[in-house]
Amino acid sequence: MTQRKGQLPTKLCLTCGRPFEWRKKWRNSWDEVKYCGEKCQRNRPKSPAAA
Repeated sequence: MTQRKGQLPTKLCLTCGRPFEWRKKWRNSWDEVKYCGEKCQRNRPKSPAAA
């Protein structure tokens, strides 16, 4: 995946709603990435199935 910074795929964080771009450390698991960082992952919204 050799793309320029302006052409990287983006997603919206499920916690904060901000867009974030693909990172090299996510190259093998980009489809599973849902949060922009560890803080958002720790503070993720409660799922209704777990309640």
